[in-house]
Amino acid sequence: MGAEPSDAPLRTARLLPWAGTEGKASYLITDDTGGPVSRLADITEQVQLGMGVQLLAHAHDILPHATAAQLKFLAERLAEALEDAVRVAESRGARLRQPA
Repeated sequence: MGAEPSDAPLRTARLLPWAGTEGKASYLITDDTGGPVSRLADITEQVQLGMGVQLLAHAHDILPHATAAQLKFLAERLAEALEDAVRVAESRGARLRQPA
C-alpha cells in the first residue's frame, strides 16, 4: 500500500527576521501564511528594512565629518542593518521558491 496524495496544506518553514537563542536562526513551521506570528514577522521585516534605509541616509549625512568613534559606531549599526536585510532577503527568496 503506497501513500495516497494528501489534500492537506503543505507545511513550510519560514525563516523569521529575528535570531533565536544563541544567535541561531528561528523558523516558523506553518501552513497558515496569515497567522499572528507570520504577521508579526512581516511587520518586523518592514521595520528592519525601514531602519536600514534611515541608517543609510544618516551615514551619507555624517560621513564627510565623522569622528573615529562615530565611524566605528556607524559601521557597527550598518553591519547589523545589513545582517537584518540579508535575513529578510533569504526568507523572502525561500518563500518565492516554494510551490503555491
